[in-house]
Amino acid sequence: MLLMESWITPIFFLCGVVLRPTSTQNTIPETVLNCCEGDVLFLLDSSGSVSTYEHYRMIRFLSDLLQPFSLGPDQVRVALLQVGTRPRLEFGFEAHSTQQSLQGALLGTTPLQGDTNTEEALRQAREQVLVPGGAGGARAGLPRVLVWLTDGVQPGAVGGPMAELRQEGVAVLAVSTGHGNYQVLQQVVTPPADSHLYFVDIDDMSIITKDLRDAIIELIRAERLQVRDMTSSSAVLQWRPILSGGTGFYDIRFGPIGKGGEGGHGTSTSTSTSSGPFRRLIRPGDSTWAELTDLQEDTMYMATLVPESNVDFLKPLTVTFTTLPEVLSPTMVELSESNTSSVKVSWGPLQPNSVQRYQVEYGALPRGEVRVVTTGPDQNSLILTQLQHNTEYLVTVSALHSTGRERAMSVRVCTQEDHPALKDLELTTVGSDSVQVRWTGSVEGLQGYWDSPWGGIVLHCTDLLRCDTLGSQFIQFCLST
Repeated sequence: MLLMESWITPIFFLCGVVLRPTSTQNTIPETVLNCCEGDVLFLLDSSGSVSTYEHYRMIRFLSDLLQPFSLGPDQVRVALLQVGTRPRLEFGFEAHSTQQSLQGALLGTTPLQGDTNTEEALRQAREQVLVPGGAGGARAGLPRVLVWLTDGVQPGAVGGPMAELRQEGVAVLAVSTGHGNYQVLQQVVTPPADSHLYFVDIDDMSIITKDLRDAIIELIRAERLQVRDMTSSSAVLQWRPILSGGTGFYDIRFGPIGKGGEGGHGTSTSTSTSSGPFRRLIRPGDSTWAELTDLQEDTMYMATLVPESNVDFLKPLTVTFTTLPEVLSPTMVELSESNTSSVKVSWGPLQPNSVQRYQVEYGALPRGEVRVVTTGPDQNSLILTQLQHNTEYLVTVSALHSTGRERAMSVRVCTQEDHPALKDLELTTVGSDSVQVRWTGSVEGLQGYWDSPWGGIVLHCTDLLRCDTLGSQFIQFCLST
């Protein structure tokens, strides 16, 4: 009896060494906190082919895998469905919103044993757990992920049900502690298989923890902090709700990167750290956006959103962005409605908040008198009158901005030629493609056409195209006959 006791004691000691999680496994990667938003269902094989020890190792693996994630209705939600003769939903997506609650539920999970009825488990997953928008189901509009943990023994006819899930938008990943049925598992996971399918010995599952976690993150990563409505001097930070109402506030810090200069001047508080000067804004816990103003144009900035919670530690969110180059009006000058003595000039874009006035200068080339007209910041067009006919003009539009900077653009325009009017004009059809013309007065450009016995000329349509000095009235008459 003493010999047996001396034999048994070391066994229990060794088991304690094997099953005790290492300090590395308990280390929480801060980069995972608050990074994602989606629903992840774990399909755990706990049938008779999985020993109690193997089941325990899988549970410990899930515990380490999920520990870094932030849980909650606006973050990651987790459900666990066990596979046995009668598959059982251990807990649904709404069950756990804290790591303490989730970890307790995982470590309290017991195996089902019995047959490996994966097909029934997948039916339950598709019709109940992963239904978007259903009661107790997944959230509509967010990523859904199924992670299947199996020993690879007799997986069953899972190809069809897995394909249906993928067609409905569910990403499928698989971890097998056996080394068989590779073809089956490769066909059911969402491509690419090299990052969504893992084969590992039961005692070495920790070596794939980071890779599998990274694969899940890529599928449910949420852009929680974004920059929108950016200009040359401002930007709007927008974030998804992180703090619960009344549990804290947001500390926003921002400043230029790499220039070492001031981060601008405004109503926010200026602060300096070892990384350089930056500014701070404080927003209440129910805020979802903040406007950053008085920024430098064409400059890269870093903004950090620090959720200061009274309840939990929440990882800061950081985003970088580059302000737009300052666009000074005018960037466009157009000419229209030109005739013999006037032309319309238009410019844009209007920037009434930054432009004090516009100035339009115009003069005949090469050395004509220059005239100047000044307009207000809300006017973007002007008709220039009393121009000389058949003359080229240079038109320059300048804007004086409130910052003291000026911008000017110039264009050239040629007024139309002045043609003398015809008197007592008579048009008579001669043929299907010609017209007899009679008038009083003289018109230049008609030499060679005086061949009509009626004291006028007869013009064919082809002649009219060469005699444009007669104007469009003849052409319209000819085309109408």
